[in-house]
Amino acid sequence: MPTPTSNALNKPPFLSKQRIVARPNFNRWLVPPAALAIHLCIGMAYGFSVFWLPLSKAIGIDHPIECAADIGFFQQLFTTSCDWKISTLGWMYTLFFVLLGSSAAIWGGWLERVGPRKAGLISAICWCGGMLISALGIHLHQFWLMLLGSGVIGGIGLGLGYISPVSTLIKWFPDRRGLATGLAIMGFGGGAMIGSPLAVELMAHFSTPDNVGVASTFVCMALMYFVFMVAGALTYRIPAKDWKPEGWQPPVKMQNNIFITQNHVHVKKIWGIPQFWLVWMVLCMNVSAGIGVIGMASPMLQEVFAGQLIGLPIQFSDLNTDQLKQIAAIAAGFTALLSLFNIGGRIVWASLSDRIGRKATYSVFFILGAALYALVPFAAQIDSKLLFVGAVCVIISMYGGGFATVPAYLADLFGTQMVGAIHGRLLTAWATAGILGPVIVNNMRDYQLGLGLPASQVYNQTMFILAGLLIIGLICNLCIRPINPKYFMTQQELEFEQKNLAATPQQEVKESNLASAPALQTTPSQTFWVVLAWIAIGIPLLWGIYRTLISVKAFIQ
Repeated sequence: MPTPTSNALNKPPFLSKQRIVARPNFNRWLVPPAALAIHLCIGMAYGFSVFWLPLSKAIGIDHPIECAADIGFFQQLFTTSCDWKISTLGWMYTLFFVLLGSSAAIWGGWLERVGPRKAGLISAICWCGGMLISALGIHLHQFWLMLLGSGVIGGIGLGLGYISPVSTLIKWFPDRRGLATGLAIMGFGGGAMIGSPLAVELMAHFSTPDNVGVASTFVCMALMYFVFMVAGALTYRIPAKDWKPEGWQPPVKMQNNIFITQNHVHVKKIWGIPQFWLVWMVLCMNVSAGIGVIGMASPMLQEVFAGQLIGLPIQFSDLNTDQLKQIAAIAAGFTALLSLFNIGGRIVWASLSDRIGRKATYSVFFILGAALYALVPFAAQIDSKLLFVGAVCVIISMYGGGFATVPAYLADLFGTQMVGAIHGRLLTAWATAGILGPVIVNNMRDYQLGLGLPASQVYNQTMFILAGLLIIGLICNLCIRPINPKYFMTQQELEFEQKNLAATPQQEVKESNLASAPALQTTPSQTFWVVLAWIAIGIPLLWGIYRTLISVKAFIQ
């Protein structure tokens, strides 16, 4: 029997990958809420726009103090004498997604080596620490600190946090790959649904006649997010080598499906594989089209239907200030409705992909999506708000569904061993799409306005261009074929990558006497911890849905 001293010497480091190999009978349903705890926090990146208007009046409080005409962008990074423009603040949003994609690509392979616990903890430190640095930047009125804090450091936290659960979930749910990744990535879409109303209430609470309350809100949210993200990271467990769900065998259909490989590709080879670039284009085209609509959904509804939203037959240019405020409130409800479809689509479409396959699911995205994009101008032409809203809602559901389905698509094609690292490389497509989609929509809108077209018609050509992007995505998707066997790892290479998981959970218990959470000891205890974990995640999620439904109700009425 090993002595306590030998046990201490043999115990792997707390943050090591070996330390989180699950014990026998571990309840795999503890892993999705752990992933959600991180994704719901970093998903607030989508909701940072709620800070722009207050921050644009950080000095003036009641009204912005405009900078002199000769003060350029770089001078605004350091100035303390005037307020920031909303267009300047928007650079933080751009940095979020550029850094998300690049950091996921750079450190995806490292994540596979060290495991999700260490990556999740570093993500928490970067995301929440970045918010604290931004709070200091707001207090000192130094925009460069905000860019460094939330933009750069927070963006790195976004990338690590986003990909940290992907590989783990796919390995825990070989029978439900789409559902598992859909549950986690749903959290990223739902983060703003919780964080945005929370931020609004906190700013109202902390605001004073001399302070807009944003810095205090950043500090408060950073502390809350840190607790949730650390709890999620510490809950992560990875399955032992060759683990599979009790009583589960890959169905004959899965075993014979040429698009679901039983082998594995090393991430270092991924840049040279044609199928990777085809999937890259598939994601890029789907996201470019969807993000273009998301970014302009609110102004598009207001400009297309204008006075009709409040029962008046007048054009957008003829609305007075009070009427503009009324339709802006209605458009906010429309945006809230889209967030529900964004979240729901991540679960529904990813789950459907488990039944019909990933390639078929993306084909539906592109064929149905192209038809709906072409339908939007027609709906505007016949003044059908129901048809317009319905088309955009389904489009956004497929935008979210594309994010949730692609990790399982990668696992089918390239195997599960390094799917997290490969997914990290693929997210460079998201960073590209985050620039491409808005550029197309915004430039086309300005071009159409320059031609003298009324605001209600400036989106027609844009919708057809976005439909064309989906056709490109469809062609790329149809071209995807099974991986050439020459790209797969040999048995020796695979064993080398799996060496950190060579020990079985029983061996780890005997050799290292690892401390384990109570949830891993008995079935009743496991059930208790699973229920508690889902309640901890469910309460803020339900609150966010409730607040969103209030906005949707105002839109429907």
